[in-house]
Amino acid sequence: MLQKHLIYKKDKWNMLTVEENGKSLIVREISDQWGEECHTFLSRPALMNWVGNRFSRDRFDGTDEEYEALLLKFKEI
Repeated sequence: MLQKHLIYKKDKWNMLTVEENGKSLIVREISDQWGEECHTFLSRPALMNWVGNRFSRDRFDGTDEEYEALLLKFKEI
């Protein structure tokens, strides 16, 4: 069964979703600058490792509250 989680959506061109498809976790990152990027992970630890690299605190453009909310959404998957 496919479950889709919305991590963030700024507008129709800037969003990130995670789809649970069996044992696979499929991350779709859509941006107006880069188009669509798709990443497939076979475990939650692999996903969280990617999240740690992709959304490091020093490169995150937002408040501490927004950063913590983003990480919490990933952890709830």
